[in-house]
Amino acid sequence: MKITVVAGNPKPESRTLDAARVLATALTGESGGTVDVITLGAGLLGWGDESVQAAVETVASSDLVVFASPTFKATYTGVLKLFLDQFAGGTGLQNVVAVPLMLGAGPAHAMAPDMFLKHVLVELGAITPAPGLYLIDSTYTTDSVIADYVSRWGDTIVAAARTRTDAS
Repeated sequence: MKITVVAGNPKPESRTLDAARVLATALTGESGGTVDVITLGAGLLGWGDESVQAAVETVASSDLVVFASPTFKATYTGVLKLFLDQFAGGTGLQNVVAVPLMLGAGPAHAMAPDMFLKHVLVELGAITPAPGLYLIDSTYTTDSVIADYVSRWGDTIVAAARTRTDAS
């Protein structure tokens, strides 16, 4: 199974990226490949950049992708949106199993992964068999939220991703 983590944080090697890796590892036993979107730079602002295209192809060919963003203005970041705009509508993430993950400072935006990020992933063709996950950025390494999520949804997510792998 090909697993990829996408982090849409304006800071490279962020807590957002770390949390996504922790979630991917908890779901599958491996952190998978990484697309740290901010490192793609100005290539995100247009079309045809080779590095951006390679990242898009990596994600589109993955069986399971954790899409992670900090919460900015109650939604996902603009840099993640720029990356997602590189995928064809309806088919760019066709049959990719996606897990929307967002981090924030407090519980006020706990619905953001499902209200905002999940919808755009589905619009691009992704399969999202479980609710999105919201983490408090200062406690995700010490609380049980990831473990609880994996206990409840892990089998469903992994089974959906394996279905894609078996169909290939």
